[in-house]
Amino acid sequence: MGVAWGVISTAEINRKVLAGAAKSDRVDVVAVGSRDLAKAQAYAAEHGIENAYGSYEALLEAPEVEAVYISLPNSLHVEWSIKALEAGKHVLCEKPLDRRPDVVARAFDAAEAADRFLMEAFMYRHNPQTLRLKELVEEGAVGELRLVRTQFSFTLTELGNVRMLADLDGGALMDVGCYCVSGIRLLAGEPETLVAEEIPSTTGVDVRFAGAMTFGGGVLGHFDCGFDSGDRSELEAAGPDGSLIVRDPWHCREPGIELWLDGKLSERIPVEAADSYQLELENLSDAIRGEASPLLGRTDAMGQARAIDALYRSADSGERVELSS
Repeated sequence: MGVAWGVISTAEINRKVLAGAAKSDRVDVVAVGSRDLAKAQAYAAEHGIENAYGSYEALLEAPEVEAVYISLPNSLHVEWSIKALEAGKHVLCEKPLDRRPDVVARAFDAAEAADRFLMEAFMYRHNPQTLRLKELVEEGAVGELRLVRTQFSFTLTELGNVRMLADLDGGALMDVGCYCVSGIRLLAGEPETLVAEEIPSTTGVDVRFAGAMTFGGGVLGHFDCGFDSGDRSELEAAGPDGSLIVRDPWHCREPGIELWLDGKLSERIPVEAADSYQLELENLSDAIRGEASPLLGRTDAMGQARAIDALYRSADSGERVELSS
């Protein structure tokens, strides 16, 4: 029997998550919660969800719900994750969990106290493309890793969008740059020093952000992200023998990895297509049933928060930030 899931909020990202859930017999979305009952009922009817609740609290009290997916604005992620954990629910929370390491630690403390799982929803990490890329780097396909370059941007013109609101923890780094940071950390480990620059919008959030990081062994990482730089998405892992390039590293809609040697395309490494949202839901569902371990947990979430916090501190101060090991 599939794990019974509830969805907190009716955010647009839910459509991708619900589509992934519909492909799996290990995931069963049974409830949705909104601050408005009529909205929740209409949403439930549209998506074939059995139960609708007129508050997030009511959904957390629902006995039929074992786990919840939280897609609220960034500033509410930890607050509602903790409430859900304390209500006895397992939690898959949309990225980024939070930009403050101490707040992220508090969420995982709550998970441990409740004996429940908490996972940050970096869906791309579950995709076969990402797993194969990491394998290729570790196998030395381009020699010893020297540099990781990532980018992610799209055009956002609506100033009232939640991504553009400072009080909801919006901004390019939080929305798309967090993928860039995650991808670099996946391959290079945890950064030792970080330096960053940002361009603010009229709403007070970063509309464009770039950062560079150093890692043990002399590995460098650099990225850029933004809301005004067009649709751009790429990851490159480079070594002395060549580079591995992923053209669609985050959405994984057109999977495949390019191996470049001596400045020329040497091979296109095929990767099976898969629904990242389905895979992340199945991973946590399997963990709940005692059949797997969560791919992502406290260690990765804390590393991610430390890096984001340090990048913002560098951008604010104009100085390089060093992280203790």
